[in-house]
Amino acid sequence: MAGKRLFQDLDSDQENKSDKRNKSLPSLSSVLGAFITENTMKSFSSALEPFLRKVVRQEVEYGISKRFRFSRSSSFWVEAPENTTPTFKLMFRKNLMKPIFTGSKISDVDTNQLEIILVDDSNNPVNLDRPIKLDIVALHGDFPSDDKWSSDEFDGNIVKERDGKRPLLTGDVSVTVRNGVATIGEIEFTDNSSWIRSRRFRIGARVAKGGSDQGVTVCEAMTEAIVVRDHRGELYKKHHPPMLEDEVWRLEKIGKDGAFHKKLSSKQINTVQDFLKLSVVNPDELRQILGPGMSDKMWEVALKHARECILGNKLYISKGPNYFMILNPICEVMKAMIDGHDFSTQEALNQRYVKDLVGEAYLKWDLLEERTNEAALLTQGDELDQQYATGQSHYQNMEINRSYQQNGYVQESLVTNNLAIVNEGYITTPPGFEICFTGSSSQNNHINPF
Repeated sequence: MAGKRLFQDLDSDQENKSDKRNKSLPSLSSVLGAFITENTMKSFSSALEPFLRKVVRQEVEYGISKRFRFSRSSSFWVEAPENTTPTFKLMFRKNLMKPIFTGSKISDVDTNQLEIILVDDSNNPVNLDRPIKLDIVALHGDFPSDDKWSSDEFDGNIVKERDGKRPLLTGDVSVTVRNGVATIGEIEFTDNSSWIRSRRFRIGARVAKGGSDQGVTVCEAMTEAIVVRDHRGELYKKHHPPMLEDEVWRLEKIGKDGAFHKKLSSKQINTVQDFLKLSVVNPDELRQILGPGMSDKMWEVALKHARECILGNKLYISKGPNYFMILNPICEVMKAMIDGHDFSTQEALNQRYVKDLVGEAYLKWDLLEERTNEAALLTQGDELDQQYATGQSHYQNMEINRSYQQNGYVQESLVTNNLAIVNEGYITTPPGFEICFTGSSSQNNHINPF
């Protein structure tokens, strides 16, 4: 019995050792799975390594090149690959009209909307096939210190509004360059420039963040430095020189909403052009409208200021069955032809008849034909004169005299078709025989022809 129990214990120990050995060894499937997984990871890592190296290298090179470009370039770079596109820049087409007041629309020197153009390094216009969005900002007037700057410097000199104030620039502060041009419709300052260090502003333009996917470099633009004054000074400011379309109270000695202003407005004299036209056609009536409250000295000052007005190049045609006249914007006669004869010199002028024709033209001013090409008009007048002369060359002196008498003017001497044309200035005429002819519609000083 003892021997049998001994063999049973030995068998039991062997079974226990076998179970422990079986438990400590992995199964065949697990061994195969681990082998496959290890090989797959090694293969995947081997395949992924070149791609990762390439991506890391590109990112490092991009970061280094970007930092290097910003440190030496005055341009704002918009995702610009090396050596693929040239550097462009923005530029304001014209300078600003000055003075500039808060709350007043900003325009260029020709009173047109501001325009920004895209140019190359030689200032030649550039037309990209896609639009570029721009931000319009206010800058310190003493920036930059020279003609080069970085984009970081540009951004660092943008002026923000004061605490509690409206945005410093309002209006079209976001525009788009299309076909190489961006137009700023309306823009104005809401605060004066007296509170910043330079006491001046500039208007700047930069490419908006994400405003272009062109892969080009675009340098910012800025205007000249300007002083922005409070609008209260603009309310009653006189213009030197005045413009034809200025309200009449812009003239010296005529205050806004004052007695003289109200008297003129009651007679539909609302602009400087209205004032000048009546001063040419009937100065006595204009003087009477203003009344005795305006002294002779005040009258002279107001009239002198009005005559500083720049007339421009517009001309007006008044014509009838036997006459053709060219007038400038304030109703002064530039050229007249009556019965086929050119009345451009004092020998053939008649005050009463010509004055009546000018008066008629003044009353129907809005119906006159308007032209802007002075040279073409004067040439047209010469052609008409030639046509009249050819068709009426058979007239004898007696017939010409009779025509003169029928038209109500006196002929002081016989006039030929070869009368000299006065090209500049005003003609000195005998007493009671005053009429004005000029060869230019842009003279600053105007003399009453009557």
